[in-house]
Amino acid sequence: GRDDRRRLARRARRPAPPERAKRLLSSLPHPPRAMHACAVARTAATTVSAKTLKTNAPRRAVVKPARRSNVVSRGVGPSGDVKKVVLAYSGGLDTSIILKWLQDTYGCEVVTFTADLGQGEELEPARAKAAQFGVKEIFVDDLREEFVRDYVFPMFRANALYEGTYLLGTSIARPLIAKRQIEIAKQVGADAVCHGATGKGNDQVRFELGYYGFKPDVKGIAPWREWDLNSRTKLLAYADEAGIPVAQSKRQDAPYSTDANLLHISYEGNALEDPWVEYSEDMFTRSVSPENAPDKPTYIEVEFEKGDPVAIDGVKYSPADMLAKLNQLGGDNGIGRLDIVESRFVGMKSRGVYETPGGTILLAVRRALETICLDRGEMHYKDQMMPQYAELIYNGFWFSPEREMMQAAIDTCSESVTGTVRAKLYKGNVIVVGRKAANTLYDDRLSTFEEDGGAYDQKDAAGFIKLQALRLRTLKVAREKK
Repeated sequence: GRDDRRRLARRARRPAPPERAKRLLSSLPHPPRAMHACAVARTAATTVSAKTLKTNAPRRAVVKPARRSNVVSRGVGPSGDVKKVVLAYSGGLDTSIILKWLQDTYGCEVVTFTADLGQGEELEPARAKAAQFGVKEIFVDDLREEFVRDYVFPMFRANALYEGTYLLGTSIARPLIAKRQIEIAKQVGADAVCHGATGKGNDQVRFELGYYGFKPDVKGIAPWREWDLNSRTKLLAYADEAGIPVAQSKRQDAPYSTDANLLHISYEGNALEDPWVEYSEDMFTRSVSPENAPDKPTYIEVEFEKGDPVAIDGVKYSPADMLAKLNQLGGDNGIGRLDIVESRFVGMKSRGVYETPGGTILLAVRRALETICLDRGEMHYKDQMMPQYAELIYNGFWFSPEREMMQAAIDTCSESVTGTVRAKLYKGNVIVVGRKAANTLYDDRLSTFEEDGGAYDQKDAAGFIKLQALRLRTLKVAREKK
């Protein structure tokens, strides 16, 4: 039967005296065909040398290793087998170089995806540039509303701050880009996705955790970890050779790199790498300096429903328009600048300078409303969760089950955060001057220092204090006995 023939074939491939090998092979029907089938089924198998079988010399058969496949499994490196890749494409010089490099290195079809997250740039030129490279499938998506509604606002419900200061403007944008890239990859039948993040930063982690969370078998390509274009000179030389237009201003080292979306803009690198050196004032694009802000304060009233802002001074806004309006108000009053040194997930310290005018206002006024809408236990427990929640976002785990578990708890208590906050914006400061809510927990009858009509019996505090002090008194007495 078939099993017997396979068993005999395996025995025939073992090193054996020639006469024995001949007898085994001759007992098989169509020996050459059977041997070929076994060799195909087991690429790592060894074959018996035909020359050895022809001789009667009392030597063992010469065993040759099978030829190894030259196909590298996906995810190993630039020689991996890629048919179609979706590239996160900005239209700038770096991603244009990446686009051409993908075509040259992988010989694959490239699909470009450009996300409008409110970075304030005209994105149609990115479509035209991609077409110049022969790209047939070009996606330019307006994701501003989704970005603010489904990512920024949920994060702000947690009052999230990384290391106590950073409002996570870059971190929160990457999950949405990664998700949309995978959606496009599935739509066009791509087997790979690509980003332009370097091998030193956090973004490579954020992108790729998103990729693999939505499509575990996708190949993630990170050119900065694969190519040898490790200097500005090499990048420009490659661009010139490939015919990629390079503006004269791009041929000089930029004083810093920037990344922008509707929540913030970041500045890093080069002139900012020494944390002792002050940044240059002409760097900022979204805010005036506090010194140059108006001498007269700006008053605003922000209305919230279930934890999210919905109106300013009685005017309703969509999520994206709300954040844009807060950006304008904050920027005009010198609000939202931040210069920090942060701990990257990959292990190094990094200096970053940020402009987050609208987010800075939102954090302050939202927190003020929580003080009258949330119970002490809710607030304190939420505050305990916040550092871990912020770290998950910073490290790229937006789509992790633990972040979603925390979000469920945060969203539950946010159901009660409905009301209005009045704030004064003045020379870089957000000063809360009023808050009100229909379901407020603030009861002036309980908190007043005047006659409260019997709402609170101050004598009750004596027993409360004694019970709270019981363990401290017991501890003191017991340890003094020593």
